[in-house]
Amino acid sequence: MNILMVLTSHQELGNTGEKTGFWLEEFAAPYYTFLDVGANITLASPAGGQPPLDPKSVLVDFQTELTERFNQDLIAQDALENTVKLETVTSDEFDAVFYPGGHGPLWDLTNSEISINLIENFERSGKPISFVCHAPAVLRHVKAENGELLIKGRKVTGFTNGEEAGVELTDVVPFLIEDEFKSLGADYHKGEDWGEFVIEDGKLITGQNPTSSQAVAKALIAQLS
Repeated sequence: MNILMVLTSHQELGNTGEKTGFWLEEFAAPYYTFLDVGANITLASPAGGQPPLDPKSVLVDFQTELTERFNQDLIAQDALENTVKLETVTSDEFDAVFYPGGHGPLWDLTNSEISINLIENFERSGKPISFVCHAPAVLRHVKAENGELLIKGRKVTGFTNGEEAGVELTDVVPFLIEDEFKSLGADYHKGEDWGEFVIEDGKLITGQNPTSSQAVAKALIAQLS
C-alpha cells in the first residue's frame, strides 16, 4: 500500500514570536504504524525539505515509545528532512492520505489550493482521507462533488475548544476547530479532552488530539485492508 503523509511548512505561532509546526507524536505514531505493516510512505509539505517541528512536542512530557524510536531512526529522520513539494504529488500515486497536526496546518494547509485540490481528488477517487488533532482544519474549504463543503453533515472531530484553552492558544489561533466545524454544518463529535477519540464517516477518518494519532492510522490501515 502507498500512503501519502502531508506535513505543514508553517512555523510562526501567530504574532507570539514563538515557533510552531507539526507535532512529533502525530507524525511518529502513524509513520511507524504504516511502516510496520509494510506500507510505502511518501512525505510531502508545501515548501518541501524539512518541515518545522513544534518545539514543545519534543519536551519530555510528550515523548512516547514511537517518538523515541524516531529519535533513534536515522532513515526516518532523513526522510523527514527531504519531504517532496506538495505540488509534485497526485492522488493517483497513493491509496490513502494522512495529515498530522500541530498548529502549523491552521495557517498554511488550510488555505492551500494545492492541498484542497489533493484532498478533493482523493475523496472523489473513493480513497481514505485521514487527519488528526489540528489537521482536520485543512478540510475547512474542501468541497464534495456536489459543490457543498465536504464536512457538511459529516461526522468529524478535531482539537476541542477545551484543549485549545488548555494550551492557552484560544486567542492566538486563526479559528477554533470545534466552533468552526459546527458553524460550517459539520456533525462535530468529541471525547474527553486529551483522551483518544477517533471517528469514521465513510472514507473520512478524523482524530481529536495527539493521543488519537495511532488510532487514526490503524483505522486507515483497516480500511485499506
